[in-house]
Amino acid sequence: MITDHKLRLSVIAVGTITALLLSACQPAKNEAEVTTSDAEVTEVETQAATAEASPHANHDMSADMASDDASMSAMHQEYSASMTKMHEEMMVGMSYNDPDMAFAQGMLGHHIGAVDMAKIQLKYGTDAEMRKLAQDIIDAQQSEIATMKSWLANHSDAQAPTPDTEDMQKDYADGMDEMHEDMMEGIADPRPDMAFARGMLPHHVGAVDMAKVQLKYGKDAEMRKLAQDIIDAQEPEIKQMENWIDRQDT
Repeated sequence: MITDHKLRLSVIAVGTITALLLSACQPAKNEAEVTTSDAEVTEVETQAATAEASPHANHDMSADMASDDASMSAMHQEYSASMTKMHEEMMVGMSYNDPDMAFAQGMLGHHIGAVDMAKIQLKYGTDAEMRKLAQDIIDAQQSEIATMKSWLANHSDAQAPTPDTEDMQKDYADGMDEMHEDMMEGIADPRPDMAFARGMLPHHVGAVDMAKVQLKYGKDAEMRKLAQDIIDAQEPEIKQMENWIDRQDT
């Protein structure tokens, strides 16, 4: 049986790989910007050598991917795969110029990720309250997924950035960074029900943050209503998960 520390390193490692995959979606930089100095290479190698001593250190995964995959449980591999897919789809949304399109596309990927996580909980979890929450999330968010897909099919992105595009994209990127870090720590918990609760909690917080960005920049009435509905539905579930986690730790 793997230790909790090793498990956290393994899952965080997948997060590093995910971040590298996501960075490939960004616009290419010129050669001068991407050139890596010898000092920077040395720093990366040093960080890789010391990562075992610090779970939060940057870690070079090129030599350890096989052992990391083997050490992660099936549940954690499924969570990590769902997060990779979710973030790739959310990155598509962040590339849009129009705030309403960015919200709909980004939240679509976010909701699909929530449904995937809930299905993993139903597969591995045993706690009645968390299993019911997982099913409630599937039921509510599948309906909203259908709404966003229908809306996206009938709308198109702005041809050029709007005055709000850059600020909107930065707000989404900041929220994704924080959500990703907290989720990776949460799903690393070896207890299935706790992994779900601690992973879904920042996921919900991220949804609320995204909805608030939409209310700040979006203009479309249907998407603004959806954003408010998400806030109203997920804030009580956030409180429920916080209370459940507190009870388990006492």
